[in-house]
Amino acid sequence: MADGEGLLSVDYEVYGKVQGVFFRKHTQGEAKRLGLVGWVRNTSHGTVQGQIQGPTARVQELQEWLRKIGSPQSRISRAEFSNEKKIEALEHKEFQILK
Repeated sequence: MADGEGLLSVDYEVYGKVQGVFFRKHTQGEAKRLGLVGWVRNTSHGTVQGQIQGPTARVQELQEWLRKIGSPQSRISRAEFSNEKKIEALEHKEFQILK
């Protein structure tokens, strides 16, 4: 981690065609590639939500990925981010897909 770069935690929810298109699996893969921890799950109202934690710049990279890229078959209409806060230590050990 670069000097002066803290850890960030942010919750997210992604809208559009994001269920049944391997969105959670691709999100987990991208998060792991970036060295982030957290979780992702489908919601009962057709969205995908979760939490990302890690170095600020890497969290921002995944936010951009969630906004614009997603899984190959997904069609993202929008991504919302909330509860963004600096944290002292990671609260998760890995990035998990929750059922």
